[in-house]
Amino acid sequence: MAETLPADAPVKTRRVLKPSTGWSSLRLGELWDYRELLYFLTWRDIKVRYKQAVLGVTWAVLQPVLTMVVFTIVFNRLMKVSYDPVQVNGTPVPYPVFTYVGLLPWNLFSGALGRAGASLVGNANLLTKVYFPRLVIPVSAVVAGLVDFVIAFVVLLVLMAVYGIAPTWQAAWLPLLVILAMATALAFGLWLSALNVLYRDVQYVIPFLIQLWMFVSPVVYAPTFSNPVYRFLYGLNPMAGVIDGFRWALIGGPPPNQTLALAVLIVVVLLATGVAYFKRMERTFADVV
Repeated sequence: MAETLPADAPVKTRRVLKPSTGWSSLRLGELWDYRELLYFLTWRDIKVRYKQAVLGVTWAVLQPVLTMVVFTIVFNRLMKVSYDPVQVNGTPVPYPVFTYVGLLPWNLFSGALGRAGASLVGNANLLTKVYFPRLVIPVSAVVAGLVDFVIAFVVLLVLMAVYGIAPTWQAAWLPLLVILAMATALAFGLWLSALNVLYRDVQYVIPFLIQLWMFVSPVVYAPTFSNPVYRFLYGLNPMAGVIDGFRWALIGGPPPNQTLALAVLIVVVLLATGVAYFKRMERTFADVV
């Protein structure tokens, strides 16, 4: 005879655990949970960069200013590079201002990319000791470049005041353009940092890649392509849209609608795939590094 259970008897349930799939498996919310760690790593990178440096944060001013001077002498005075200057109140924008505006986002991007690409190997001691979302490391390396950018931007305002140039109303777009430059560095930095753990040759490729990238970006020249094919190939460089956007926002000129839209599309795709690849390789970092 079957035994009858009382009505108030507890019902046994079975819980089935399954691996998360899709975007939820990336656990991007952990970045917010570890926001204090992100802050401390960012602040540490800033302090280490200028620790025991005689000139300290002055390097954030000297680097773009001296680069601007060299580019002005070499490309504008000696090589006579045509940069199709923007007209402000009927007066062409001086080449030093034109170049410095291009150097602002480029230095932010190149510095962030260099630090992010080497960030995992440089923090090997942390990777092998305690768990935290490894994504914090390249993100902090990118964010740390904002201090240099702000200091260099103040110098630009002084330079524009000297030449009597006032920022245009499009300057309200600058925060979004800064975010796009940082997102570009992070997108490529995620791929390079993960690959650098597996193949240490990447650390030698990164400086060479940045150097070549600068010459295909409109830092010292303005694009004058009439051929739509060349224009499209030019737009495949996300930093072309960022730099053109900075010049449009600060000193006027035609808006880089097509180039900027293409840059946003490329960065979104690279950032999404970079995060997915980084999280997939994350479990092997501590063993390989």
